[in-house]
Amino acid sequence: MLAIRAARLFDGLAIVSDPTVYVEGGTVVDVTSTPPPSGVPVLDLGAATLLPGLVDAHTHLVFDSGPDPVSRLRTVDDEELLRGARVAATRALHAGITTVRDLGDRGYVARRLRAELDAAPHTGPLVLSAGPPLTSPRGHCWWLGGEVSGADEIRAAVADHAARGVDVIKVLATGGEITPGTKPYLPQFTPAELAVAAEEAHRHGLPAAAHAHSAAAIAAAVDAGFDTIEHGSFLTEAGAAADEAVIAQLAASDSIVSATLGYLPGQPVNPRTAAISATLTAIFTQQRRAGVRMIVTSDAGIDPSKPHDVLPYAAEMFLLFGDEPAAALRAVTADAAAACGVGSAKGRVAAGYDADLLAVAGDPTTDITALRTVEAVFRAGVRVV
Repeated sequence: MLAIRAARLFDGLAIVSDPTVYVEGGTVVDVTSTPPPSGVPVLDLGAATLLPGLVDAHTHLVFDSGPDPVSRLRTVDDEELLRGARVAATRALHAGITTVRDLGDRGYVARRLRAELDAAPHTGPLVLSAGPPLTSPRGHCWWLGGEVSGADEIRAAVADHAARGVDVIKVLATGGEITPGTKPYLPQFTPAELAVAAEEAHRHGLPAAAHAHSAAAIAAAVDAGFDTIEHGSFLTEAGAAADEAVIAQLAASDSIVSATLGYLPGQPVNPRTAAISATLTAIFTQQRRAGVRMIVTSDAGIDPSKPHDVLPYAAEMFLLFGDEPAAALRAVTADAAAACGVGSAKGRVAAGYDADLLAVAGDPTTDITALRTVEAVFRAGVRVV
């Protein structure tokens, strides 16, 4: 058993002063404010704040966050993609991101990486994977291998993904910026097809995630019963515009918006995104004020502004929507873990939860930028930083 002491603890839901966290066999066995008994090894982190390991519920480990990750992906084999995914996962872990949900790879590379890391958990984060995302013929990310057409092919693809051990079904309900010939404001599936995808995912016991930028696609994905709406940005041909009716629909539903935020300072941001950044902030603020459930994710890997350790910067952006730091912390810990279906083991520092822990200098409950100052990282009870 190991006792870890810190100045304060954000346990995923609340703040605890002068905590002692007891860890044994990769699990948190107790959290108390009383000093540890004699004979128990103690790691005193001093003035640091202890938190659950962060959860990035939307990342892409096979994208190298280079200037043209798609071209690179299309010119290398799966073994090279796996090597790059290992590097990306390690970078995330060293930033305190102990769980990642990969929402689009090729050849089930992320599933292979998970098998490796499950055998030695301290060598990387828990990797939840979607495999190749379902897309329309020559639709967004078609080069990842998930093209389907019609309800029967969707059912077969979901069944195949489930048989291969994925953790989530990802469907590209609209086009996207990185695939020429597709547009993020145009649908790729009918509402009926989206309903089939979500129903089949749930029938196989899997959550369903919909990449949806436009108001129409967001509405259709909510109606279909998707668990998370990835991006949820309300893009239009001219830019972006909130749809009050769809926001009300979101707020009344169980769907969670996965806001893909965060950019590494000093790196160029997609010009189209930069041009409408103020509008997007207003749209997400409107969603939050309406009561839409929201988590913070990164979409890491897609360009140089989004390396695989960018999630702390995404948490900072959450404050732009009027939330307090504690809400941002929940959005990258307990709330994100619950959205991924692992909320009973991840995202909290409490008895019975996995000992995936992050210690940072300072107090992120008052200054969210403290997430960038990593003091220690534990994965399954083993200190890795």
